[in-house]
Amino acid sequence: MTTTYLASKPRYEILDGLRGVAAMIVVAYHLFETYSAGPVYQLLNHGYLAVDFFFVLSGFVIGYAYDDRWGRMSLKDFFKRRLVRLHPMVIMGTLIGAALFYFGACSVFPSIMETPWWKVILMLILGCLMIPAITAWDIRGWTETNSLNGPTWSLMWEYIANILYALFIRHFSKVALGIFVALSACLTIDLALNIDVFGVLATREYAAYTVIGGWSITPTQLYIGASRLLYPFFMGLLLSRVNRLITIKRGFYWCSLLVAAILVMPRIGGETNMWMNGTYEAFCILIMFPLIVIMGAGSKVTGKRSVTVCKFMGEISYPLYITHYPLIYMQVAWASNHPDAPLGVHIFLAVSIFFLAIGIAYASLKLYDEPVREWLKQHWLLAGKRKKI
Repeated sequence: MTTTYLASKPRYEILDGLRGVAAMIVVAYHLFETYSAGPVYQLLNHGYLAVDFFFVLSGFVIGYAYDDRWGRMSLKDFFKRRLVRLHPMVIMGTLIGAALFYFGACSVFPSIMETPWWKVILMLILGCLMIPAITAWDIRGWTETNSLNGPTWSLMWEYIANILYALFIRHFSKVALGIFVALSACLTIDLALNIDVFGVLATREYAAYTVIGGWSITPTQLYIGASRLLYPFFMGLLLSRVNRLITIKRGFYWCSLLVAAILVMPRIGGETNMWMNGTYEAFCILIMFPLIVIMGAGSKVTGKRSVTVCKFMGEISYPLYITHYPLIYMQVAWASNHPDAPLGVHIFLAVSIFFLAIGIAYASLKLYDEPVREWLKQHWLLAGKRKKI
C-alpha cells in the first residue's frame, strides 16, 4: 500500500496544559511520598490517580489523531509514529536512572550496593528496549519492571494500549466500543472497592481500596495494571468518537482546578471506612476524568498568556514524568541516610529537586527529544515515503 506522510493535526491546547498540571503534581506527590508512612497517611494523597488521567487523555488523543487515517496509514506506519513520539524519552529516563543508580544506596534500597555494574548495564539495555524485568531481576528492592526508572511501567501499559488499538479495537463500532468500556469499568470498580472477584488482590493490604499498583510482573500487579489501563484509555477513545464536547469559559483554569483538587484530595474514610476512599477513586476515574477531558477538549484558550502556559505545560509534561523519578530515588536515599537533618534542610532539598526535575525535563526536551524526533522523522518516517514518490 502506498502511503503519504501524515502531518500532525492541530492540538487540543487545554488538554496539553492539563497533562502538564498533572505531571507537576505527580512530582510533588512523589516528593511527599518519601516521608509518608503509607497511602492512608500521605499528605498529598491521590497523586497516583494522575496515571489514570493520563490514560484517558492518551485514548482521546489517539482517537482524534488516528481514527480517520487508517485508509492512508498502515500498521507499520502507526507503530513507527508512536515509537518516534514516545521512545526517545523512555531511553533518556533510563539513562538518567542508570547514571544515578548508585547514588540511591541506603537501607530502603538494600540491593543497590550488592549489584555489580554489569547488572546495571543489563537493566539499562532492557529498559531502553522496553522489556519489563521480572521480579527475580530486580536490582533495587521495589520489584519494578524497570529498576532504573520506575514510571516506565505506565509507558509499558501505554504501549500495550496502542497495540490493542491498532490490531483490534480500532475496528470496533461505537456500540461495541461502548460495551467494551462498560465491561472494563467493572474492573475499575473491582479494584477500587477491593471486591476481588478474581482472587488476586489479597496480597496488597497496604493499598486496599485504592488503585495503586501496576509496576511489577506478578499476577496481582498485572491485574492492577490492566484494570487501570483498559477503562481510562478506551473511554478516552470512545469520547473522541462520540465527540460530544462541553464548552466552558476559562476552560483551562477550571479544568486545572478540578484536576488539582482530585489529585491532592486527602485520604477519605481513614482506616475505619476504607470503602469511602475506593468509592472516591472509582468516581474520579469513571466520571470525573472523562468529564474533565470533554470540557478541556471543548473549550478554547483565548489569552496569549494562557496559550503560552498551555504550550509550555504540554511540552514539559511527558519529559517531566519520565525523567523525574531517579531524583526521587536519591531523595529517598538522602532522607534515609540523614534522619536527624533539620526540617528546613528536608524542605529545601524537596523544593530544589522539584525545580531541578523541571530543568532536567526541559533540557531533555530541547537538547535531546525534539532533535532526535526530528531526525527520526526525516530519516525513518519520511525515508520510505520519498522512495515511493
